[in-house]
Amino acid sequence: MSMDATRYADGSISYPGHPRSREGAEPVETVDLSEYTAEVLTWTQSMATPPGVRQPNTLAIVEFDVDGESVRAIGQVTTDEIETGDEVRPVYVEQTREPGAGIREPDSQHWDGYRFEPV
Repeated sequence: MSMDATRYADGSISYPGHPRSREGAEPVETVDLSEYTAEVLTWTQSMATPPGVRQPNTLAIVEFDVDGESVRAIGQVTTDEIETGDEVRPVYVEQTREPGAGIREPDSQHWDGYRFEPV
């Protein structure tokens, strides 16, 4: 499983990818962010989470440096022990929440994704 960002003809990179860059350039390739580390820019803990999401749910905004281009992402963190400036890496998890909790049919969605783990 990869954490695909999109590189555009103008050199910019975004995560998640879009049909065009901010300047209107077309996508030219994907970049797997799971091969990079990132820096925690800021983080927070949510205590009032949706059904099936862990409490507290620690989230971070991180910044990757991919060939000199800044790429930001938000996601869950693997630990509650995180600080601004920490170096993290994306790690794949099969369930970011309990699929049986909530009102949606468990088979109707993908419950996998990435969390950020301190390096």
